[in-house]
Amino acid sequence: MTALGACVVFLFRRQSSPGLHRVMLGFAAGVMLAASVWSLLIPSIEKARELHLAGWLPAAGGSALGIAFLLAMDALLPHLAPESFHWREGQTSRRRTLMLVLAVTLHNIPEGMAVGVSFALAAQAEDPALLTAAVALALGIGVQNFPEGAAIALPLRQEGMSRRRAFALGALSGVVEPVFGLLTVLAVGSVQALMPWLLSFAAGAMLYVVVEELIPEANLSQGGHTGTLGVMTGFLMMMILDVALG
Repeated sequence: MTALGACVVFLFRRQSSPGLHRVMLGFAAGVMLAASVWSLLIPSIEKARELHLAGWLPAAGGSALGIAFLLAMDALLPHLAPESFHWREGQTSRRRTLMLVLAVTLHNIPEGMAVGVSFALAAQAEDPALLTAAVALALGIGVQNFPEGAAIALPLRQEGMSRRRAFALGALSGVVEPVFGLLTVLAVGSVQALMPWLLSFAAGAMLYVVVEELIPEANLSQGGHTGTLGVMTGFLMMMILDVALG
């Protein structure tokens, strides 16, 4: 889905539509907001109760750890802000590419963890409803990855990169998600008590990305209500998928 989103670089000229950019980022933010609550935080609370823990403890503690993790990454890598996707005078091509790959990797790690831990929870419980919920989350993250791939490839093209290279880097941004999904499954399989903490860790990290990166970049106050409608559409779509299928 990330690669499909990056394909739009072949359909647009260098100057992409600011309105389309706002809608795509807003939609991604809405999907991640709903997924954080219904697919991660609520299962974290339920799993904690099964382990005879206070439901709020892993949910709040894991979320705080997820937020702290990305805050630490932002402090250690201060140049990996959304504006890093735009070329700056004096930067070499290799340095720009490295910065872009690191930034995308940082922001996509929580999504891979979220999908991995959801499927691990379904496998441990052997509950068809949890499996359906995990599939809904994977589908929602996949839908969210489409505009994410476009949001990476289009600015690169706009700044002068060739279409093929912009597409390749946009598609590459999704590679870390299955990798961290598998690593999370392996970790959960070794220590089941980590399950509620990993669920809420992924939720906290995703919420941080939404508030810190996606919503500000969507410029919700500009261009009418297109960005806001994108957030609401993504939120409602993910909520329906999670509740109706799960």
